[in-house]
Amino acid sequence: MRFNGTKLFAIVFAWTAFTATAASAQDWPYWGGDQGGQRYSSLSQINRENVKDLELAWSYSTGELDEFPDRQMFASFHTTPLKLPAEAGGSLVFCTSYNRIVAVDPKTGSERWKFDPQIDIGRFPTRYNCRGIAYWEDREAEDAGACQHRLFMGTTDLRLISIDAVTGAPCAGFGMAGDVDIEPLVKDHYKALKYGDAAFSSPPVVVADTVVLGSSNNVRTYSADSPRGTVRGFDARSGALKWIFDPIPYEPDDPQYDNWTDSGLRQTTGGNAWSMLSVDEERELIFVPTGSASPDPYGGLRPGDNRYANSLVALNAASGDVVWHFQIVHHDVWDWDLPAQPILTDITKDGEVIPAVVQLTKQGLVFVFNRETGDPVFGVEERRVPIKGAVPGELLSPTQPFPVKPDPLIQAGITPDDAWGLTFWDRGKCRETIENADYGPLFTPPTSKGTVTLPGMSVTNWGGGAFEAGSNTLITTANRAPFFVRVFPASEVNPEDLKGPPAFGKPRPISGTPYAFQSKPVLSPIFMPCVEPPWGELLALDLETGDVKWRRTLGTLDKLAPIPIALEWGTPLSGGPIVTAGGLVFIGATMDEKFRAFDIETGEELWKVETPTSSMAVPMTYEAGGKQYVAIASGGHMWQYSQKLGDTLVVYALPD
Repeated sequence: MRFNGTKLFAIVFAWTAFTATAASAQDWPYWGGDQGGQRYSSLSQINRENVKDLELAWSYSTGELDEFPDRQMFASFHTTPLKLPAEAGGSLVFCTSYNRIVAVDPKTGSERWKFDPQIDIGRFPTRYNCRGIAYWEDREAEDAGACQHRLFMGTTDLRLISIDAVTGAPCAGFGMAGDVDIEPLVKDHYKALKYGDAAFSSPPVVVADTVVLGSSNNVRTYSADSPRGTVRGFDARSGALKWIFDPIPYEPDDPQYDNWTDSGLRQTTGGNAWSMLSVDEERELIFVPTGSASPDPYGGLRPGDNRYANSLVALNAASGDVVWHFQIVHHDVWDWDLPAQPILTDITKDGEVIPAVVQLTKQGLVFVFNRETGDPVFGVEERRVPIKGAVPGELLSPTQPFPVKPDPLIQAGITPDDAWGLTFWDRGKCRETIENADYGPLFTPPTSKGTVTLPGMSVTNWGGGAFEAGSNTLITTANRAPFFVRVFPASEVNPEDLKGPPAFGKPRPISGTPYAFQSKPVLSPIFMPCVEPPWGELLALDLETGDVKWRRTLGTLDKLAPIPIALEWGTPLSGGPIVTAGGLVFIGATMDEKFRAFDIETGEELWKVETPTSSMAVPMTYEAGGKQYVAIASGGHMWQYSQKLGDTLVVYALPD
């Protein structure tokens, strides 16, 4: 439905939306605040005037770092809690790195119950991570009956769990005693499955009576025999499989089947939706951000655009059928999968209210579509991009889609003239590194010589963004640091380099191909990015005009530099923001172990606090007992970003 209204209609529309959500304003029942991932709260007890007075209300440690000390480097505490409504027990609930679900009193943090699915810790995955869980009310269940209010969670060991939200007891009628084993479904298409090849780390979504779950493929994306990226819909009551959607169109009746070669379909997997999905309940649509087809860095086995990979796909919730899709990267060799939850909102443009979906990307481009039709709201242009220098056998797309608006989050592309350093010496070393590699504008391909790229690994990742509808304001983050990537003959890999866990800078074979892959950040001799700061930013975009409203540096170097000086140059970011009716943006995300609040109108920093370690998660806010609280998981980020790991949920409130 497309709305063409006057200002009066817009006011009525806004008031209706407000009154519809006011009843649940005190809660945070979904990972993104609502099913569409706006991450907006109408709570305003904490506001611009008093946020400076926030103090620690309580904290809760899972104790898992001490419990599993030999697994610490593979564990990430990135959860976003849910605040359940009173009829569902009213608890604050969250999952731990090892897929335990904990319910605590939202006012005190005292534990109410804990559920342990007992994943096999002794087996060796690439990571233990649970970003969140899903809540669902079964409106057809008897009042106050067992599992009328349910929590769903996907696990590291490929199970879908359903438990009672009030008691934490397994839902007996769901699968086998509350547990659906999905590993056999994965093995139907991937006989060589090893523990850790695939996992469930992001929360499911529930629409009508269907639970929908994507998957992570972990390091096997650097392999031609990666697991399939299948998205699955299950019956929310019984756990029975209802439908599947595969981002690689293997079936001849799929509309995209003829856009693939026969050999490409036989040799290609992946495309998995590892990040958060979004739901339009009114239209019964599921919005799926898909990943790269496998193997990621070399596409010679998969000629063509590789649709539905690297696409925003709208699925019919009842059937899993594709309603529309838009591919954001053609034939990806940069690992630029769609990392962030699509944001569903109604935006006002030229006086018209448009049902929109906003997709943030790793390359720093922001796409806005009409969520009913898939039509770009601001227009999208296919522009020519570099293809020279690709390794033999590669077939790159000569064009890529660029939105006309909004503005890119960073200025992409790099040349030796962009080299930066604190001194003439380290600036010269940075320039030498860029000059000795291939380089160029956005979408310059990986080469056998090696390519320095900007953006690097990602401008925006799974932390995504938040949206304030009253001012059409999108808040998000931007990383700005170059990376070195290289695709080269596998025969050149030193076997010693393959020992130990995967890490930046270590080469890894691209299994099933004659090539290997290497990537690492481009740093000066004193370990600073080789481009001028800021290296991490917080931004506000106006989605009526598509223009940047403000941008500011996010993060200081006091925890990173050899000398603890709080230079405000920004740090690498992982995690994302929320916004509130108090005029505030709350965000952790930085490597400097701080949690901050900003003015949404100006970007002015209004409050910050030291947290146990880097709080690289997405916060949330809720009301309990007439008091507003703000919570974030402080866990660091394995071995990639942080100096230390943690397992503590920290919760802040105004003093009594």
